Amino acid sequence: MNWCNLILLALFITNITSYSEIVEAQACIPGGEINGITPPPGGCNKENYSGCCEQGETYPTYTCSPPVGQAVLSLNSFEKDGDGGGPSRCDNNYHSDDTPVVALSTGWFDGGQRCMKNIAITGNGRTVLAMVVDECDSTMGCDDEHDYQPPFSDNIVDASKAVWKALGVSEDNWGQLDIVWSDNCDPSGQVVGTQPPPGKCNQENNFQCCKEGKVYQTFTCSPHPAHPAVLTLNGFAQGEDGGGASECDSQFHDNNTPIVAPSTGWFKFRNKKRCMNNIAITGNGRVVTAMVVDECDSTRGCDEEHDYQPPCHNNIVDASKAVWRALGVPEEKWGHLHVTWVDA
Repeated sequence: MNWCNLILLALFITNITSYSEIVEAQACIPGGEINGITPPPGGCNKENYSGCCEQGETYPTYTCSPPVGQAVLSLNSFEKDGDGGGPSRCDNNYHSDDTPVVALSTGWFDGGQRCMKNIAITGNGRTVLAMVVDECDSTMGCDDEHDYQPPFSDNIVDASKAVWKALGVSEDNWGQLDIVWSDNCDPSGQVVGTQPPPGKCNQENNFQCCKEGKVYQTFTCSPHPAHPAVLTLNGFAQGEDGGGASECDSQFHDNNTPIVAPSTGWFKFRNKKRCMNNIAITGNGRVVTAMVVDECDSTRGCDEEHDYQPPCHNNIVDASKAVWRALGVPEEKWGHLHVTWVDA
């Protein structure tokens, strides 16, 4: 093995170790336990694959949940006499199985902070919005109030039949599904378009120019990175449609370099910029690594600074030609591609 390979191997091991330490630090540790009891006759509703407490079994409890992202989707009825028990905690009402509603594990429910708000759920190749109406209690269970069912785990999104249908899961497979979820990213405001002065909007790479009087939504957030993104084409060289120099290093870049500009919410991560960090983009059956050098501004647009182009949507990864080539996309199809990405 040559020195280059040894160095790459060492870096790989270091990255894996660091990632493992991060995951361990973010893990949700059980806060206690509950001893199971035998439910009285008819005291536990087993509809929708719900489990009942068992005498002598010990069940962990949680006051926390992992970071928002990966979860297990389960099936629940929010109707009266359904396996969900009493009325929903958020509004003290029952809800039809035909309405896309969910209950979240205690940590994610966050004392009701997400009540009556939509979350985006991605699974089975689809994304659906559902409203949070109840808590999946991870702190208590095995009593009459909880229908003699065990405490929920810390990573549950308990969903109505409408959610499962919207995700396109066949009914015989309802019950448990690995998903990704995030708080829905709602528009933060709007920009009213103005007519660009002659020659002031570069329409290279299929870019659109703002239109007089048209209203464009702005966003300060982006979905969870595991949600699908849209890859677009951008020129990072001087005089191209990317506008000014890249925000990260105040430089222009060769389009033969794999570089990207993510939407504002993705460009900033926990109040820090992803500047000069690599992300791995998956699309067209391939994976390519690209460096973040700029922001696809979702908060402003339709002015000289933004080349009189509209604000970027909240799910954009604006990429150089090198990225499109590396993904093996024919040049005549460059411009718009559904992808996923992760930090590399």
